[in-house]
Amino acid sequence: MRIPRVALVSLTAGLALAIACHPAPAQQRLRERLLQRMEQRAGNEAGEGRATPATPPPGSRVERDIAYGPDPKQRYDVYLPAQVAPGAPILVMVHGGGWRTGDKNLARVVNHKAAWWLARGGVFVSVNNRLVPDADPLMQARDVAAAVASVQQHARQWRADPGKTVLMGHSAGAHLVALLGSDPSLLRQAGAQRPLGVVSLDSGALDVPALMQQRRVPKLYHDAFGSDPAFWAAVSPQQQVQRDALPMLLVCSSTRKFPTSPCEEARKFAARGRSLGVAMQVQPEALTHAEINDQLGLPSAYTDAVAGWINQRLR
Repeated sequence: MRIPRVALVSLTAGLALAIACHPAPAQQRLRERLLQRMEQRAGNEAGEGRATPATPPPGSRVERDIAYGPDPKQRYDVYLPAQVAPGAPILVMVHGGGWRTGDKNLARVVNHKAAWWLARGGVFVSVNNRLVPDADPLMQARDVAAAVASVQQHARQWRADPGKTVLMGHSAGAHLVALLGSDPSLLRQAGAQRPLGVVSLDSGALDVPALMQQRRVPKLYHDAFGSDPAFWAAVSPQQQVQRDALPMLLVCSSTRKFPTSPCEEARKFAARGRSLGVAMQVQPEALTHAEINDQLGLPSAYTDAVAGWINQRLR
């Protein structure tokens, strides 16, 4: 049966009107695709994806998988120069990975940083900690604090000075070291001596409540921080910073905006710290999130600036 032209036009118009009035399924599919892309991007920015093993610097030696707790993840590796001068400083590095992945033996975590630090006569330590879902970020921070205490207790056997410890972390690891630096009682409870300072490499979670109240928050943050506002505050450097907080260098990517701007967060956090009398410095870098991790230790103005800040702490 042939449909009259008038009826066909009427039917087409009706369908168009129905789609216009009820766009939810199409909009929902588009929204889901956008969220998937954002979550994939957040995962990539968290440092997931590449898994090239670390290569120790030439002439160095490595003591691997030193236990600081009973869990297989509670281990760290120590990189030592061929000759360690008495009283060598210690750089403790915490990997990223969205609080759920990552490893102490990845090239992007170790290679350039260890080569740079060992060339300065220092001892480089790369730390693993338990991960989501087995440990939430507060438990992870306590793991890192326990690792620091263990490193300091063993420091003399490497001819290192436990009083010259500096903490560093990237991404999720940057959040963990910033949290420990904000509330040093977590370190004291683990039996650690007070470190000289914290280098936070591009944390996007310095103000956790503000992060979790964004309109679109990738799943990895929900997995890490859950839905309890009280817990958000408990694991947020912005909310936990104390008057006795450690000096901090907050390196941030000026090119990254999702899900929050790490440089805006860093400036807000530094302003809060300075209001309490804490020495905090923000260092924007026109590098991607991954490059801030990968390129530290290579000859550059970026590495020189971080080295200068650490030198001030070691004097």
